[in-house]
Amino acid sequence: MDDEAMTLLDRNGTTGAVPPGRSRGRLADEVYDTLLGQLMSLRIEPGSRVTIDALARELGVSQTPIRDALNRMEAEGLVVRVPHAGYRIPPQITRHRFEDMLEVRLLLEPAAARRSAERASLEQVSGLRRMLAEMAELEGGAGPMAYGAFGLRDAAFHDLVALSAENEVIREALARLHSHVHLFRLHRDAQVTHLAMAEHEQIVAAIAARDPDAAAYAMRRHILRSGERFRRIFDEVEGGGVTVAEA
Repeated sequence: MDDEAMTLLDRNGTTGAVPPGRSRGRLADEVYDTLLGQLMSLRIEPGSRVTIDALARELGVSQTPIRDALNRMEAEGLVVRVPHAGYRIPPQITRHRFEDMLEVRLLLEPAAARRSAERASLEQVSGLRRMLAEMAELEGGAGPMAYGAFGLRDAAFHDLVALSAENEVIREALARLHSHVHLFRLHRDAQVTHLAMAEHEQIVAAIAARDPDAAAYAMRRHILRSGERFRRIFDEVEGGGVTVAEA
């Protein structure tokens, strides 16, 4: 961050000192992670406008890392640049987009889990178990911040499965979907986290047992069940019971 000593607000609204001399890239990554957490927790709501000036004041950093982080998020489709007006958060995904995303995940993630069971190192298996432990600590948390933090861990869990599969094409394709960002923005429900935890445990157990068929099956079942849970939200919206933002 040049040579300034600044502070960066985390998702819970607390501050942490940023040492002088923090590299521009490192600080931009931290800003990106903070903004991603705010998207996941709906602290930044779909359709809302964000500006570099406002974010710089809120996060206590210069405009440069804010700009770098927003440029990255624009390239990933997480924000939309509005000429002469900053950036806007896209609306919630449509049902059609959700179904397309689910179809792609069903093609890629069971294959990744299968390869992970064959190729994951002991360190990576331990990493998956640590993630489960971290998610278990967040599972009972109340409020959008805790739910958003769980969603970020959920995304990291699936990314590590893809990483341990040693197939960069699958990993990159899944990363570009940003499926967890879109799904966890749809609905805040403690049942979602509880059911996901049990399904994740089955995936890790199969990977640790070096059982490719069981790992692929567990991942496919997890994605199908997750799809059923989130599909009900769209059913409720189409039935006029709730709006997606309220779900």
